[in-house]
Amino acid sequence: MIEEATAQGRTRAARLKWAVFLAFGAAFLAFYYWTNLIAPGIVLWRTILSDVAISSAAAGEMLPICTGGNRAARKVTCVVDGDTGWEAGVKWRAIDVDTPEIGHAACIRERQLGERARDRLRELMSDGYTIEWVHERGNFGRELATVRLSDGRDAGQVLIEEGLSQRWPNEGNVWCGTD
Repeated sequence: MIEEATAQGRTRAARLKWAVFLAFGAAFLAFYYWTNLIAPGIVLWRTILSDVAISSAAAGEMLPICTGGNRAARKVTCVVDGDTGWEAGVKWRAIDVDTPEIGHAACIRERQLGERARDRLRELMSDGYTIEWVHERGNFGRELATVRLSDGRDAGQVLIEEGLSQRWPNEGNVWCGTD
């Protein structure tokens, strides 16, 4: 009888060990499945959905020219110049384009062209746009992005076609006529 009880005790202990082993194994597999399959999918979809910022301006309404400080804290949406702006407090720079400077222009012509490029960008964006984030930072820590117009065109490419921008990177100042 005692031998039989001892054998049953060993059997129960063995079953308990297997149950604990299987429970830990199942927990490990669930953790692995979550971290490698489910969570990345959630992150991927969250990233996909956040990759595009839908315009906050009403159709036909021109975005304001950026003024004042604390733009990130104020979560402003505005245009600085032809290739830089703020979208809901995030400073962006249009990828692969370079427009004339306004604040640090090397000549009067550059400043005038810079203002025309800025105002043309505002006009283009007034019919609706999306910001397509590239997930890289450019000079001065700005988020690189494409400004996609409601008709599907890249706003930077439109400015290039209209002579208000040039491809980036480049060399020299074509706006003032010097190399």
